[in-house]
Amino acid sequence: MIRTLALLAIAAWAAAALAQQYRWVDEKGRVHYTDTPPPPSAKSAQKKNLRGNAVGAQESFELSQAVKSAPVTLYSAPECQDLCQMARDVLNKRGIPFAEVSVTDEAKIAELKRVSGGMRVPVMVIGAQVETNVNPDAYNRALDLAGYPRAGVAASRNQAAPPPPPPAPAQPSAPAQETPAQQFAPPAPAEGYDTTR
Repeated sequence: MIRTLALLAIAAWAAAALAQQYRWVDEKGRVHYTDTPPPPSAKSAQKKNLRGNAVGAQESFELSQAVKSAPVTLYSAPECQDLCQMARDVLNKRGIPFAEVSVTDEAKIAELKRVSGGMRVPVMVIGAQVETNVNPDAYNRALDLAGYPRAGVAASRNQAAPPPPPPAPAQPSAPAQETPAQQFAPPAPAEGYDTTR
């Protein structure tokens, strides 16, 4: 029992020693990272907790490898509210960065047809996979196959829908062509104007 407690205490001390690191600069301007406090002559001494960073770096590596090999693009439309948000939520919960194409013009409609073979959104493209099934389970399976970390491994994101496109500028209407009789006719009285006074 005492031996077990001693081993646990040593393990806890070792973990704390690994977790607490120091960054400091010596008198010659060299940067040092140590697990012991810096000397009094050190400049810019900082305490670092590298245990959390080491775990974060591993998660980041897994995520960055998946992003590199199978980038994610979500095709949506401004009118697609709930279903497109559900697809966004799956990606955000897993901490996956993604590009979003809002299908708002002829070129993007043609691109969606080329990619998915149809005109329905949302469509999630994960590397070479095209997921047209509008279902969180289908999205998660495709993301798992692409090597993305599961929800809770990477920090969640909050990527929102792209802003709607600006309204198209109004086209000026062509002036009506007047007939020769209209060109010489006296102007009509304004509406509500009494012509008898």
